[in-house]
Amino acid sequence: MESLFVLVGLIVLAIPVGIVVLLVMHLRLRRRVEQLELRVLGLGGDTPVEEVTPEAPTPPAEKPSPWPSVKAPEVPANKDAPSLAVPKSDRLSVFGGWLRENWFYAVSALSLALAGIFLVQYGVESGVLSPAMRVIAALVFGAALIGAGEVIRRRYGDDESSATAYLPSVFSGAGLVALFGGLLAARQLYDLIGPETALGAMIAVALIGLVLGWFHGPLLAAVGLIGAFAAPFVVGGASKDPGWVYGYFFVIAVLGLGIDTVRRWAWISVLTLVGAYTASLLLVLSAPRTEPAYLVCVTALALIAIAIPARRLWPDHGGRMMTEVIAIKKGVQWPEFPTRLAFAAVAVTSVILSVHWADSAAEFWLGVVLLSGLTVAMIVWANQARALQDATLLPAAGLIWFVLVHGLDNGAVAREFAETYAETVEADFPWSVTLLVALGAVISALAAWRSLRATDHWALWAAGAAIFAPGLAIALDLGWHPAEVIGAYPWALHAIALAVLMVVLAGRFAQVDGENRLRAALVTVSALSSLAFACVIVLSSAALTIAFVVLVVAAAALDRRFTLPPMSWFIWVGVFTVTVRLVLNPGLDWATEAPIAEMTLVYAAAAIGFLAAWVILRPLDRPVAALLLESAAWATFGILLTLLLLRWLEGVGEGGAHDSHWGLGLLSVIWLLLACAQVRRFELGGKLNYARYGLALFFAAHGLVRLGQALTEANPLLNAQADPVLGAPVLNTLAVAYLLPAALLAVSAAWLPALHPRLRQAGFGLAAAVGAVWLGLTIRHIWQGAGGMYEGNGVSQPELYTYTMALLVIGAALFYQSLARRSDLMRKAGLVVIGLAVAKVFLVDISGLGGLIRVFSLLALGLALAGLAWLNRWAKLRHSPQQAEPLDH
Repeated sequence: MESLFVLVGLIVLAIPVGIVVLLVMHLRLRRRVEQLELRVLGLGGDTPVEEVTPEAPTPPAEKPSPWPSVKAPEVPANKDAPSLAVPKSDRLSVFGGWLRENWFYAVSALSLALAGIFLVQYGVESGVLSPAMRVIAALVFGAALIGAGEVIRRRYGDDESSATAYLPSVFSGAGLVALFGGLLAARQLYDLIGPETALGAMIAVALIGLVLGWFHGPLLAAVGLIGAFAAPFVVGGASKDPGWVYGYFFVIAVLGLGIDTVRRWAWISVLTLVGAYTASLLLVLSAPRTEPAYLVCVTALALIAIAIPARRLWPDHGGRMMTEVIAIKKGVQWPEFPTRLAFAAVAVTSVILSVHWADSAAEFWLGVVLLSGLTVAMIVWANQARALQDATLLPAAGLIWFVLVHGLDNGAVAREFAETYAETVEADFPWSVTLLVALGAVISALAAWRSLRATDHWALWAAGAAIFAPGLAIALDLGWHPAEVIGAYPWALHAIALAVLMVVLAGRFAQVDGENRLRAALVTVSALSSLAFACVIVLSSAALTIAFVVLVVAAAALDRRFTLPPMSWFIWVGVFTVTVRLVLNPGLDWATEAPIAEMTLVYAAAAIGFLAAWVILRPLDRPVAALLLESAAWATFGILLTLLLLRWLEGVGEGGAHDSHWGLGLLSVIWLLLACAQVRRFELGGKLNYARYGLALFFAAHGLVRLGQALTEANPLLNAQADPVLGAPVLNTLAVAYLLPAALLAVSAAWLPALHPRLRQAGFGLAAAVGAVWLGLTIRHIWQGAGGMYEGNGVSQPELYTYTMALLVIGAALFYQSLARRSDLMRKAGLVVIGLAVAKVFLVDISGLGGLIRVFSLLALGLALAGLAWLNRWAKLRHSPQQAEPLDH
């Protein structure tokens, strides 16, 4: 019975072979009949017939691909690069059309490829053949298929015009798959050969496939690649150490890229890398213990994706970078296909390496080595590949992310580092963080070396050198908290060492660049940032703020001494950082509770430092930095004086900053000062203005809310439980709470040139309203005293008369100013105030006053109105275009 099954299996395997053989025989007979007809016609006609050679093979090198390819546009930066086929968006539709017309070739290739693999599996299931014979049968079957394909190609051709088109590719591709399947079975199923022998044999088969791919069409490459990547999963079996299969996938990837680097079909390279990454992923998911080998494999895939398509041991990809095309408007020429392929491979590998989780210390350090090795390779090995410069950012950013995440999520090495002194106080010093910082310093130094060798984008390489090492150190500080393990001062020494490195690089750049000090400025900024980082680690809150101010002044001094325009960036960051510390963290809450001397020192140092930096930069053309420093100094001085007044009043009275009318008024002044500083910076323009609009609105809203609280819930006129007014008449806390914000609003509306006219008018109007409130409260305090401010105590006649006189004086002042300034708006405002005075006299004073006070009130009103009426008519006649007679004639 088993013999019968074997016979049936052989018959099933022979069916597709028999069909193809019959097809070839039919085509051969048909060609001979056509040749005989041509000979007969030639003998009977007048037209000579050229002798036809029946078995002349067609040159395979000219055979077109089943998928039409389009040549990529040539990039002038790399004139020696060969013309490349570029996959287009319609390639799938073209492939679909070809497959509809020639689907039987694909089915035949699949059938033949599976036949060799299932031949081995059938031997396993039935036990008819020994393991060695099963493998030999598969290898013989594969060799027979390759031989059949070569015979057909040599005798009948393989181009589109040939009747045997694609048949050689079908046979040879299926044969390659059968050979790979037999070798996999020998290693994975039966353990007949060791991994080294299996890999060597697969390399030999890959070389055969490489040669065949150069002569056959892309169909052979596609069939061979798909079958080779699928073979390990079809063969099945269990291996104690399947990690060697990644070497097999790597060999297949080299095979596919090697075929395509000669024939330039492009999509074969894409198919190769997609198959290699996918097969490797499936293998690691089924065998997680092989993850280290998987990481090495994907890294190797990125390297061969750079080297093989470019046909260079040292990559020299020319033309545009990917980021250049993305950043420029639509329609710009895309980079050459090798550039896109290499960029994509580096991106995929970087993502895989940076997001994988290391379960052990060895795996963590493997990830670090692979990411840093890929970064160094992109810097040093690919230093002649202009188009791949931006790809360096991918593994570099991946390394920082990898280190940060394993610190935040308490990875194996980070956990071991944190527990160094948990049990043994005298344990050896943990070198993990130090090694990572040293690695960052090496990569920054190599980036600086690349900047010195670069012909373009040298400033970006210098920026990378300035950013990477401090960035990695900051990631370690955020995720690993080294100061808690090794101490603040030892950890700060790491930052100082990075600052020293940046100073050395600055000296080298300054020596090379001469008057062009951009690169020197970039690494100098990095050195200052590293020093600031060290200050953050070791200094207290107050000392840290002062240290930041000192760094801002130092940056201005360096710019003045060596002409380093990029220092304006550092000054901008420094001003922003100091402002955040003065206002938010530790901020105003700290300022209202800290010792007065310490608070005064911090805010005074900030204000004086900003002013000193502004003075230092005045001879230079630094409008942005100058305006930032000027507005920051103005706001900080105002905040300092406000805080000093607030702290003094807290010591004198019973109220506090958050519940008294004067405390809320002073807080309003602080927030309004910050809003004015942002409005002052509107002149800088640019996209950052949107952020300034938001900050100005935020600060102004806070200030107005505080002012509104002072006018309502903390107002001694409206709240009987409000804190009492402190001080003598006029010179008291009412002036602090209301007159000071009103004066700030008025001065800001008049002084800020970038303020919108409507906002300017609103500022003057709000200042006038708050000032009127202050005047009314001050008059009441004069007549009622601090104890009678609440409105429930009533209004005395002298107080009521004083309000009338105040309105008349204000109206007369406005009339006078309207004449002096020739302002029709002020004249109308004066009329409004006089109208209020008239209404008050007739509606309030007549009923509320008595005796001589009522007489004096009406007398004052009448005289004032008469005088103002004369003054108003005189002003109109004076400004009239016709000369009127003087009033005294």
